[in-house]
Amino acid sequence: MASEPIRDPAKDHLLTPQNAAFVIIDYQPVQVNSIASMDRQLLINNIVGASKAAVAYGLPIIHSTVNVKTGLNKPPLPQIREVLGQCPTYDRTSINAWEDVEFRQAVEQTKRKKVIMTALWTEACLTFPSLDMLAEGYEVYVPVDAVGGTSIEAHSAALRRIEQAGGKMISVPQLFCELQRDWARKQTVPAFMTLFIETGGTAGIQFGYDRAAD
Repeated sequence: MASEPIRDPAKDHLLTPQNAAFVIIDYQPVQVNSIASMDRQLLINNIVGASKAAVAYGLPIIHSTVNVKTGLNKPPLPQIREVLGQCPTYDRTSINAWEDVEFRQAVEQTKRKKVIMTALWTEACLTFPSLDMLAEGYEVYVPVDAVGGTSIEAHSAALRRIEQAGGKMISVPQLFCELQRDWARKQTVPAFMTLFIETGGTAGIQFGYDRAAD
């Protein structure tokens, strides 16, 4: 069996390494410790996995923090800094990152309209820039298992609001699969496998790999 020729990765309607950018906002200790919409360790595992995927597939990465320079908040989690340490961070005072000039310019400079959005909290620092970006013609994709809010209700209401405005809800495993797309793209298969192993999805992916290797 043979795969179809690779579609134009820049014009593909699905996410590809050539048409998407990755945004990560405020995965800092205070924010993480206030999350009540999902297990915090699972949240950390998933956002680290999503960040590693962005690095492995060469996506432009825009990393924003809040109030580090003012001394009111601490830097991102060590796990995040280990993965994204080579990426610049755009520190801001605004709750809505889109109202920060440097952040907005960084997104615009990627020249990509498909944006994978991750942030804490869902109800504020994810929702506000997502709505603004949707209004300006961006396609916003939210990995729902890598973001969190101060309650299940707040998280769910925020995701609904983003979706009603045109945002697209995805999951972290879906993100991995959408970026990889084909086992024949062997250069990124090792990273693809590692992402699943580290985020706990080993059984099904191992089966897929074994079948692909036959």
